[in-house]
Amino acid sequence: MLNAPSARRLESAVNIADLRLAARQRAHRMVFDYLDAGADDEITLRRNKDAYSSLELHPRVLAGLKPPLDLSARFMRSECALPFFVSPTAGSKMFHADGEQGVARAAAKHGVMYSLSTMGTSAPAEVAAAIPPKHPKLFQLYVWKDRALVRDMLRQAMDNGFDALALTVDLTWYGNRERDVRNGFTVPPAYTLRQIADAVRAPAWSWDFLANEEYAYAAVKLAAEGAFYTLVAFIRDAFDPSFDWDDAEWLVNEWGDRGPVALKGVLTPEDARLAVERGFDAVWVSNHGGRQLETSPAAIDVLPNIRDALGGTGLAVELVVDGGVQRGTDVLKGLALGADAVALGKPYLYGLGAGGEAGVDRAFTILRDELERAFGLLGVGTTAELRRRIGRGEGLVRRRGVSARDFPDPGAAERGWGGGIF
Repeated sequence: MLNAPSARRLESAVNIADLRLAARQRAHRMVFDYLDAGADDEITLRRNKDAYSSLELHPRVLAGLKPPLDLSARFMRSECALPFFVSPTAGSKMFHADGEQGVARAAAKHGVMYSLSTMGTSAPAEVAAAIPPKHPKLFQLYVWKDRALVRDMLRQAMDNGFDALALTVDLTWYGNRERDVRNGFTVPPAYTLRQIADAVRAPAWSWDFLANEEYAYAAVKLAAEGAFYTLVAFIRDAFDPSFDWDDAEWLVNEWGDRGPVALKGVLTPEDARLAVERGFDAVWVSNHGGRQLETSPAAIDVLPNIRDALGGTGLAVELVVDGGVQRGTDVLKGLALGADAVALGKPYLYGLGAGGEAGVDRAFTILRDELERAFGLLGVGTTAELRRRIGRGEGLVRRRGVSARDFPDPGAAERGWGGGIF
């Protein structure tokens, strides 16, 4: 149950920026900054958002469209009502006690694929119990040193009906997130004087925290206990910077034919091609939300080159993009530049921090409405039609101030993603 101020802020939110402000007002400062921050000077964090702003949408008029439009999409071998989905994010219960289960229920309501992070504060079994058995769900795995622990994590996902896997490979070295250092960020929270003072300033969050069981990394805790690790030692020792392409291929084989496997954290065409060669079904173009390597490129900026390197349209391998998505128009731009689906993290977490499951529901409603409006104003009725029109070389998306004639490319139509699109 939301308190009155949180409920009013949620009801009045008309965009994701409003949800961000509502989350900042409700949440503990340490928690909000963990969600909101990037690495070092946060240049890449800002770059992610600016990259979408520099792209123009060029509409075709008199398209004769009738609402509601069909925004459904098929990706990761699943049929979804919307072409965006829940990016795996750590520690949902630190933002609100509804946690991963609340996010998953909201995702199921909207027909959105749910992704659970290895560092989630709910275990795979808890998430699976919260949503219909056949609802699409993906398990995200980090790179661990101990292969027995990797197998334990995979077993939890397999036993609970997760039908897709994503291996995150851009966190083998942990990014420098200076807001977390300044705030003394820990999971679960440490009871320092500063954190207690910040908790007093966030009474709704603090009541939520005190009234519920202390949150921790649930799936990791299960795996660590099974291997006779303490949780603290596991977190300290588990990440493996020496993990390489042979290890990644081993993981693909461990997952087997249970469903598609994505490589998350790719920013170059060369790595994308290697991912395909090593057996990955999807390439996830991402800079980890600007939280890892500072001044890395925005994922949306490198997406077209990666799509071209993999052969354009009609690929056996799928492309996912994330980072900087704040609007339905951003989702549309990601699709128009070659992604099969767009993953988003901060938008739904702002909703979660602002109002739990109801806030996530609000975030998805806002993005769905914005996306349908953007499709309609662009003159495109379905995601399939968008793909056909881009494949014909229509310049629906261009960088600001750049004309289609500045991209002479007679082979664009055959490849499907050139000819003035980006």
